[in-house]
Amino acid sequence: MKAIKPTIAYVIMLIVVVFDQASKVLTRLYTAEGDTFVIGEKLFGETFRFTHLTNTGAAFSIGLSNPLYNRIIFSLIALVAIGFIIFLLKRVTHRIQVYAFGLVLGGALGNMIDRVLLGGVTDFIDVDFPDFIMYRWPVFNIADSAVFIAMVLMMIDMIFIREEKALTPASDLQEKPDNS
Repeated sequence: MKAIKPTIAYVIMLIVVVFDQASKVLTRLYTAEGDTFVIGEKLFGETFRFTHLTNTGAAFSIGLSNPLYNRIIFSLIALVAIGFIIFLLKRVTHRIQVYAFGLVLGGALGNMIDRVLLGGVTDFIDVDFPDFIMYRWPVFNIADSAVFIAMVLMMIDMIFIREEKALTPASDLQEKPDNS
């Protein structure tokens, strides 16, 4: 079996971090926190909005009551996650895992940069999924989107790709001696 090189994961990570940080810098420069603008109102109503928020918690603004504790704890969790993903990159079995790990690395690093430097994560993508689970989906950013896409890729890997390997007889996976 040919070894899979994880280099593309680091390229993906860099692309996600650059786009994530650039979008957050532009958001902070050109809008005030709390500003909301409807996007494509004539076509979509209020489904898509640009809403500038700062999230000091984790996903869905879940966190402790003290923003400093959130900053420290969630930064440490991101560091551990980044270390674990780098460890897993050395053990990938399929290219889709490399892509997913690159997206997770970029998302974790992008949000950790905000958390460390600013004390909270800049969010701005505001989408309404009509009466799906909640009134409006929580506001998110490019880093969050990268992590979500990575989770979808990992589910595809676990459901479809790993299943193919499980169907391959074990005797076919063992190397046969060269009797030449």
